[in-house]
Order: sequence, then structure tokens, then C-alpha cells
Amino acid sequence: MASSGDEAEQEPLLGPRTPGSREPCAQESAEQARSRWRSVRVLYLTMFLSSVGFSIVIMSVWPYLQKVDPTADAGFLGWVTASFSLGQMLASPLFGCWSNRRPRREPLLVSLALSVAANCLYAYVHAPAAHNKDYMLLARGLAGFGAGNVAVVRSYIAGATSLRERTGAMANTSACQALGFILGPVFQTCFTLIGEEGVVWEALRLRLNMYTAPALLSALLGVLNMLLVLAVLREHRVDEWGRPCRSVNSEEEESEGGGRLPGGPIDQLAVVVTNILFFVVLFIFALFETILTPLTMDMFAWTREQAVLYGGVLLAVLGVEAVLVFLGVKYVSGRVGERAVLLAGLLLVWAGFFLLLPWGDEFPRIQWEDLHNSTAPNASGWGSPGDQPGQEPTGCPVQQAWCQFTPVIHLAQLLVSAVLIGGGYPACNVMAYTLYSKILGPAPQGVYMGWLAAAGSGARVLGPVYISQVYSLRGPRWAFGLVCGLVLLSLALLAAAHRRLVPFAARPRDQEQPS
Repeated sequence: MASSGDEAEQEPLLGPRTPGSREPCAQESAEQARSRWRSVRVLYLTMFLSSVGFSIVIMSVWPYLQKVDPTADAGFLGWVTASFSLGQMLASPLFGCWSNRRPRREPLLVSLALSVAANCLYAYVHAPAAHNKDYMLLARGLAGFGAGNVAVVRSYIAGATSLRERTGAMANTSACQALGFILGPVFQTCFTLIGEEGVVWEALRLRLNMYTAPALLSALLGVLNMLLVLAVLREHRVDEWGRPCRSVNSEEEESEGGGRLPGGPIDQLAVVVTNILFFVVLFIFALFETILTPLTMDMFAWTREQAVLYGGVLLAVLGVEAVLVFLGVKYVSGRVGERAVLLAGLLLVWAGFFLLLPWGDEFPRIQWEDLHNSTAPNASGWGSPGDQPGQEPTGCPVQQAWCQFTPVIHLAQLLVSAVLIGGGYPACNVMAYTLYSKILGPAPQGVYMGWLAAAGSGARVLGPVYISQVYSLRGPRWAFGLVCGLVLLSLALLAAAHRRLVPFAARPRDQEQPS
């Protein structure tokens, strides 16, 4: 016979059902539980691979763009990077609406097929005779549209987990997403051994090199993901106790007969604040990943290959750091609370960007010193197989006027800053998702998770555009100084809303609105 403590553990967080609500569903069998968690884990993988599809080429987009189309500048780089998230932001509500009316396997398979096609297009943007940069913009935008399955994934996980399971499942999902963003460049680094020229397959007009191989790997992973969705994913829906229900698409069914949750409505102010904080966290890391390659090429006079290789190694180290943060943050948050961990993460991020502000009387090497060694590329940006190109120009481009009066950022500054940002970002990411899930409580979370996905996508649109434009025109002082100011505003917002960022069941009564 189960103890009273075990019985209490099976109850939903807000107590028994209210009068007039549906009866609990039947008890879940062991086989149903195994199938449900296999499906959830497939979606963990889907979230991870979606993030990898964004970040696996992030370190090489700039040199690849320069190679295929010399007319592209740093401003266009921002649009190429942002197009992925813009496509994701537009697609998320469409796929979410589709998943509310049809089995979720359908939008998942379509979105994965779009991602595969987009990565193949990215691998071929060097082939056309003109407008190569526009084809790259289209490829990244289409890849982002395919990644719009984030809302489908989170809606499924919210409906397939009990209240006890949901916070952990949402934290795992955010961890997979964050790890994908961080570890994607690690895969890119492995392909630097192929080099810029690589191997040409004339029959297919395919050039396999350090820029195209990561996209083709992402396409292959997308095909494998599709096979897993077909073979493993099953539709599951459980109630607050974790008991299976007949309904697959739950939002409409959950809203029957009521709307007002037992214990009061959701604290909408806390929802808005959490969305804003999540936006800032994603905005900051998106701009950091975007600017890392141009920054190192400007400040340290690295070549394209060096910037991709060393930048990838740096992000690989940050990936290891992120894994350690993920392992420790659950324990730490249990001791001090999610809000304290979120505060500490934002402080680390602020310190990291503050450290990136240039100082001293040493200036970066100007690129005009090497211009006489360069040779003009052909129309496609690639030399012919027999060409021997001249030395690649290195240093800070003379077209960026700030290069002549802004002090250089030292390598030690960048490394320490990266460690601080790499520790603060995963802590903030996981805590934002965990807080959000707890604030929502027993409400169906599909729509709310769609809002959070849109906030993250918007951040990844604006972050690269902001950093590429401000950095190109004003340099690192303005670019990173404004980021420091944004983080300080986020800290002030967190302090102001501190008392409201609590689990649904733990809210003070004065926060509940009268019915």
C-alpha cells in the first residue's frame, strides 16, 4: 500500500480538480511510459539538431561569404546571420497552429525536410555565376524556417509530461538547445582540416571544403532525425498526474469549461518579464557568436582559416564549460533558488562584455599593409584549380575608420571575457526556461512556449544585425558598451520583478486577480 507521502506526490501541485472538470484519465502502463519518454527524447534530439543547424556554420559564414561574393560587407553578414532566426520566428506560429489541428509528426517532418533542403542549397551557393550572397541569404532563411518546429517540440513536451515532470523536461529541452548553439562550432572546427579549396566533385559541381562540409553534415543529421521521428515518435498526452488521455492535441480540450485556473490566473507580468529576460540572454549570445570571427580577424590579424579554427577551438572549450554549468546549476538552484542563479549569470555576462572594452595605447594592425600582396578573386570568389593565389590581406580593414584610433583588444581580454560569458549564458538560459515553466503552472503551455520561442528568435534576428552594423561603423567600444548597458537594464528589471518570479502555486494571494 502506498504511503501518504507517495499519495501526495501523485497529486497535482494545486490540489484536486475543481468541480465540473473532467475525471482523471486511466493509469499509465509501463509500455506507455517507455513509449512516451522515447518520444520526448527524440524531441530533445530534434531541439539539439535544430540549434546545431544554426551554429554549425556560424564561425565560417563570414569568410565563406567573402569567398563566394567579394561584394558582401560586414553589414550584409548581419542580415545573413539574422535571416535564420527571422525565418524561425515567422515559421513557429505556423507550425504551432498546424500541430494543434493535426498529428505533430506532420509539421515536424515537413520542417526537417526544409532544413535538409536549405543546407544542401548552402553547400551550392558558390556555383551560380552571380548573386551568390543572395543565395546564401535565402539558404539561411530557409534553414531558419525549417527550424520553426521549436513551438511544436515544446507544445508536445508540455502536453506529454505531468506537472511533476514538466520542469525537468523543459530544463532538459533548454539544455539541449543551448548545447546545440555552443557545440555546433565544434563540428565546424573539425572540418578546417579540409581547407578552403577542399575536394571538387565535378559531376555534381560540388566543392567539399571547410565551408560546405558542415552544411552537408547538418543535412545528413536532418535525414537521420526524420527517420527517428517516423520510427519512434508516437502521440502521447497525459494529465496533471501523468495519466494518459485520449486527446493528442490538447489546447482546445484543456480550455473546455472554464479558462480560469484553480488557484488564480497566470501572472502575466511575470510572463512578460521572463520573456524580456530570455530575449536579452539570447540576444547577447547571438551577437557574441556573430562577432567572434570578424573581431579576431581585425584585432589579431588572423587569416580566415585561423579565425575559423581558433574560434571553433574557443567555442569548444566554452561547450565543455557549459556542460559543467548544466551539471552544477540544478544543484545550485536547489540551494539558492532560480532567481539567484539567473542574477549571477547576468552579472557574469555583464563582466564579460565590460572586459571586452578596448583600452591602452596599442592599436590593431591596419589591412592596407598587406594589400599589395593580394590578388583579385574571380567572379565566383574561388580560384581555378591551378591558380596560386597571393597572400590573404590580414588586419583591421582601412574602410573601418575606427581601426585607426581604437585600441586593440588583447587576446587575454578575449579569453577571459569568453569564459565569463560562456559561464553566464547557459545558467541564464536554463533558469529562464525553468522559471517560465514554474510561473505557468498547470496551464497548457503550448501558446506560451510559442511566445518564448518567438522572443528567442527575435533576439537572434536583432543580435547579429545590431552587432554587425554598430561594430562596422563605431567599433567595439560602442558595440560592447551598449551591450553592458542592456545587461544593467535587465538586472534592474529582474530586481524590480523579483517578488513575482515565483512558481504558480507559491504566489502570494495579493497577486491573484479577482474572478
